[in-house]
Amino acid sequence: MDETDIRILKRLLADARSSYRKIAFEIGVSPPTVLNRISKLEKDNTIKSYSAILDHVKLGFDLTAVIEITTIKNKIIEVEKHISKLPNVCAVYDITGLTDMIIVVKFRNRKELSDFVKNDLSLPYIDRTNTHIVLITVKEDFKIL
Repeated sequence: MDETDIRILKRLLADARSSYRKIAFEIGVSPPTVLNRISKLEKDNTIKSYSAILDHVKLGFDLTAVIEITTIKNKIIEVEKHISKLPNVCAVYDITGLTDMIIVVKFRNRKELSDFVKNDLSLPYIDRTNTHIVLITVKEDFKIL
């Protein structure tokens, strides 16, 4: 990956709907160069997909929870795979420290959160959970480059 790839990625992060022609003009290369570079970045999975960034609050997901999970020995990967398939789960992080993983989950209300903790996190391999409710989201942006 070189500086041209990084400049293309920055443009895509700013607006993934930009045309190859527009990106080429903005960074000073030809449209075929942009096409070839993006194709290569997609093929090697640097670009995994394209999506819209949504305002979850406007969609009714007013509640964000960060949940620490501790599993029983040798079941971390199994639990992570199961949790990562749940629809409200935005992120699953395998971490170091006193807990095995942290998940970020969005809900419409406290009842959904309660149901999630009591039902979806009642797996036999989960030993303990510790739920943190986000009061204010100061920054939530994964467009890092």
